[in-house]
Amino acid sequence: MSEEDDRKKASGYHGGGVDAVISVDEVTRQAAAIAEDITIEQLDELAGDESFVSIRNLVAGYGQMEILHNLELRVGKGQSLCLIGPNGAGKSTILHAIFGFNRIFSGTIEIGSGSDKVDVTRMTPNQKLAKAGIAYILQDKSIFPAMTVEENLWMGGFLKDKPQEAKVAAEQVFDKYSRLAARRKHKAGVLSGGERRLLEISRALVMNPEILLVDEPSIGLEPRFIDMVFDILDDLQNHEGKTIIMVEQNAKKGLEFADIGYVLVSGELAIAGKGDDLLKNPKVGELFLGG
Repeated sequence: MSEEDDRKKASGYHGGGVDAVISVDEVTRQAAAIAEDITIEQLDELAGDESFVSIRNLVAGYGQMEILHNLELRVGKGQSLCLIGPNGAGKSTILHAIFGFNRIFSGTIEIGSGSDKVDVTRMTPNQKLAKAGIAYILQDKSIFPAMTVEENLWMGGFLKDKPQEAKVAAEQVFDKYSRLAARRKHKAGVLSGGERRLLEISRALVMNPEILLVDEPSIGLEPRFIDMVFDILDDLQNHEGKTIIMVEQNAKKGLEFADIGYVLVSGELAIAGKGDDLLKNPKVGELFLGG
C-alpha cells in the first residue's frame, strides 16, 4: 500500500476491526483535531536528553511539492521510534529524507552526539550507508529473486572495499540466522514472505549499520511471520544496540514495539509520546488502533 495514495479507505487505521469505514480525508481531519502542542524539550526528553538522530526544521518532499513542514524529530542511541498516521501524512517521506531519497528544501539531519555529531543532510544514500551507518530496509519486493540468498547478501556489501569483506559479513549473518543458512543456495524468489523479509533485513546488516530505517515491516505478512520479524528487530535493538526508525501500517504492533511513537498529520508532528502511552491514548486508539 502506498502511503501517498490518499484515495484509499481505511478501517480505523489498519490496527483492528471497527464497524465504520472512515475515509483517509476524514481520518486526517480528526487526527488534526487532536493534535497537541509539542515542544522541543518534550522531544529531547523522549530521546533521553541526548539524541542520536536529530532532525531540525526539516522541509522536504518531491520535485516542487513540500510534504514535510518544519519537522522536528529526536531519537536516542539504541532507541526505536514508530511513525504512524493517515496515508499521505509524510511518514515514509521522513525515511526517504533521512536516507537521501527525496528533495530537502531546508532544515538539517544530524547523526551522532556531542563532538561526534555529523550533518548528513546533503549526503548521498551511498555516503549515508558507508560513512554514517544508515541503512534503509525497503518495503516488500526489494530482493533479487533470480539470485540466491547468498548472492543477495553479497549485494548488501556492495560498498565494501573488497568483495571478500561482504562474503565474511554474509557468513556472520548465516551464523546468526539458521533459517537463512539453510536456504543459502536457493533462489530468493522461492522464499516465503517471512523469509524474504528476513533476507531484506539481513542484507542491510551486511554493512553493519548503526541506524535502521524500516519501512512497513509487517506489510503483506501472515501473523506468525509478523511476530518473527518484530522479534528480529527487538533483538537488533536490545542486543546489538541498533537505533530503529520505522513506519508501520499496523499501528498497534508498531507502538507495542517502539520506545517512542509519533503521530504525523499532513507533514507535521501532531502527537509524540512513549509507545506505551500512545497505546493508552483513547484518541489515538479510536483513530489508529481499531477503537
